[in-house]
Amino acid sequence: MSTQFKRRKFLIYSFATIGSSIFIKACANNSPTATNSPAASGNASPVAATTGDTIKVGILHSLSGTMSISEKSVVDAEKLAIKEINAAGGVLGKQIQPIVEDGASNWDTFREKATKLIDQDKVAVVFGCWTSASRKNVKPVFESKNHMLWYPVQYEGQECSKNIFYTGAAPNQQIEPSVEWLLKNKGKEFFLVGSDYVFPRTANTIIKAQLEALSGKTVGEDYLPLGNTEVTPIITKIKQALPNGGVIYNTLNGDSNVAFFKQLKGAGMTPEKYPSMSVSIAEEEVKAIGVEYLKGHYAAWNYFQTVDTPANKKFVAAFKKEYGENRVTNDPMEAAYIAVYLWKQAVEKAGTTDIAKVSAAAYGQTIDAPEGKVTMDTNHHISKIVRIGQVRQDGLFDIVYATPAPVEPVPWNQFVKETKGFACDWSNPAKGGKYKQA
Repeated sequence: MSTQFKRRKFLIYSFATIGSSIFIKACANNSPTATNSPAASGNASPVAATTGDTIKVGILHSLSGTMSISEKSVVDAEKLAIKEINAAGGVLGKQIQPIVEDGASNWDTFREKATKLIDQDKVAVVFGCWTSASRKNVKPVFESKNHMLWYPVQYEGQECSKNIFYTGAAPNQQIEPSVEWLLKNKGKEFFLVGSDYVFPRTANTIIKAQLEALSGKTVGEDYLPLGNTEVTPIITKIKQALPNGGVIYNTLNGDSNVAFFKQLKGAGMTPEKYPSMSVSIAEEEVKAIGVEYLKGHYAAWNYFQTVDTPANKKFVAAFKKEYGENRVTNDPMEAAYIAVYLWKQAVEKAGTTDIAKVSAAAYGQTIDAPEGKVTMDTNHHISKIVRIGQVRQDGLFDIVYATPAPVEPVPWNQFVKETKGFACDWSNPAKGGKYKQA
């Protein structure tokens, strides 16, 4: 059953001072109807090559390397949206032509491929990235060239770029609600484990302060280099720090999760005694890792394949028809799928692929998405329902908690001293990506 609590309670957390360096450590057949969006100003931007009968768009994800376990399926979702849109007449009377590039789980490669898509292929937009490391590596490219990236994966916040639209969750739409749910339902002692890059470290910084404010306790914290599978030392540390059991908050990404959950079970650390909450494991990863290793554990997302909405039933049926009945859908895939539709609506409202005009037209766009109704805010993030799921025998998730309504996005964390009181509003040039609220 879903439990109820007020999301505004999150705003009472008192956060400790956090060094700003943590946020820059580098080392997802009917077109929905657009809504009116407020006017916004922007600098002149290039109109992508739309000669002939096509509009080129870039798709940039890891098709090889450690992150391919997660990113390949996101590409499939983006291609499905493009196929549906083309079948319905395309955009501005033109067909969308996707150009797919492999970031290869290498952040320098992401930057090189983003540059190629913009400069050589002359794409109108890029849909891409998964990790925050890849996003932060391409962010300067999109900003310097005044181009547009749609980013589909939950992330650590502390960012609001003029040139990026974020369709995954901000921390107040995933991490913070899941921590409070765990405290109420699973225990007060947490061990934090993550991959060693910006998202896990920033997320865990927020979690530690939240636990302190709510009388929880961080008993340990450890990281693995992305792609590293030497998890035995971490398993040992967890058992030592939580001899009687406790919560494991997991921000590992990629192949590290395979080794981690296999060894967790091998050590006899079951979800009854050591429940884990993951924020980068969804249906696709459960299938790849093995349900026998994940059954009973939890994940926090905004979408699960088991969401019971007409729009989701249609999405799941279309995806399985395209790629096979054995395929599953997940949160980053859904966020990537709706990103293509939101961009389409913005282009049609703008009547052009001009970047500045499309950006302005994106504000206020809404979709009856598979996850529920979403609306694009002027801070370039969307409102989203928060959900917590538990892995069941068939590899899907039973939804054990959901907010009654979409939660509005908060890019700049209101619990962190350096960003408390700041907001983002790209519809107002006097405010932009970071301004102090009155």
